[in-house]
Amino acid sequence: MVRRTGVGVVTDEVIHYLEGQHETILERLKAVLRLPSISTDPAYAEGMAATRAHFLQRLQEMGLDNVQLLDGGGHPALYGAWTGAPGAPTFIIYGHYDVQPPDPLELWNTPPFDPTIRDGRLYARGASDVKGSTTIAVEAVAAFLAVTKHCPVNVKFFLEGEEEIGSPSLRRIVERHRDLLVADAMISADGGRGSTSVPTVSVGNRGIASLEVKVRTAAKDVHSGRYGGAIRNALHELAALMVTLHNAEGRIAVPAFMAEVPKLTAQQRLDTAALPFDQAAFYDGIGGSPCGDPAYTVRERLTLQPTIEINGMWGGYTGPGIKTVIPCEAQAKITMRLVPGQDPDRAALAVRHHLEAQCQPERHADLLRGQRRLTGLLAGAGPAPAGSGCSRGRAHHRAPTDPDASRRHPADHLDLQGNARGRYLGFRLRHAG
Repeated sequence: MVRRTGVGVVTDEVIHYLEGQHETILERLKAVLRLPSISTDPAYAEGMAATRAHFLQRLQEMGLDNVQLLDGGGHPALYGAWTGAPGAPTFIIYGHYDVQPPDPLELWNTPPFDPTIRDGRLYARGASDVKGSTTIAVEAVAAFLAVTKHCPVNVKFFLEGEEEIGSPSLRRIVERHRDLLVADAMISADGGRGSTSVPTVSVGNRGIASLEVKVRTAAKDVHSGRYGGAIRNALHELAALMVTLHNAEGRIAVPAFMAEVPKLTAQQRLDTAALPFDQAAFYDGIGGSPCGDPAYTVRERLTLQPTIEINGMWGGYTGPGIKTVIPCEAQAKITMRLVPGQDPDRAALAVRHHLEAQCQPERHADLLRGQRRLTGLLAGAGPAPAGSGCSRGRAHHRAPTDPDASRRHPADHLDLQGNARGRYLGFRLRHAG
């Protein structure tokens, strides 16, 4: 029997085939989940290579043509195509084979690269983001080819290796292989679902930019018994800076950052409200509590409003036991989720300028004695414009063509020299997809 779904078809034979292959597919997924493909850390180059080999082999053995690596100077993407449906549309299926670091390891109930099933769910780094979804897409196409020997549409797989680090090679890959990547539309295997009970299609995600901040208050760490109470503590100063990004309710307190955010339309608010959303279950599921601009619903804050989030802060001593140190240096990582209307460069610079403005001499005098450094200003991923049909938020992606541009390109460096006392507030801006 053939069931028509829109312009395509799904056969009972394909579904039955997939059901019969359940254990085989599950074991194949577990195998790739055991491979630590952490793109941000060069120590995991072997895991990245093994993961590429896993997917390359699968794309070849399922019968795709022209299976190859697409190199852009960093971690290569994987490509394979089936184009045996003349006159039918061509879809790129996007996925990625890299994963985020699993830290902190102590929060895992089981090892992150040892896939474990608990209560009907498979737990491992990458099981959700996004080796699991990528495997689903691959196996669905493989099933059509195994059972019917064809697909209802033409399919091109593009599996990226740098999604988790901002896709620095993506632009170069596309420029080098533009002819291979011609298609009518793209389907992303990445991204969450809007609802677990209502079938949804994501047509746009918020964009992203990132910023690293370093505060230095002295030439070296010192002992709190000798210097405590008399000098500035870099962690204290950094914390004071970070708290200025939001007010007590969680509303963003950076006017220039919010200046480009368009006012929500009545239709946008109606569309957002139409999607079932259990707010209590949302917070209970993570053991969290509400925060954010009370002028918007939780769903609106999650989808239609930008964010500024502190992803990490560190400095001083964080090992076991006690070390009575006053740290001279503290650092933070910040990411910003962007909505249509915001430019990633201007958004990140707005946050940088805001933090600099909080360091006026009467408040953080020591932090401005020395140099403020802006390094590695890279372009990034703007949000998908409303109605663009872009499900990865990459409609305005402008990643640098050189993955090492942040270190080598003279136009991307700006040093504002002060005196030679070696105290500074430093910035590193990076925009990621």
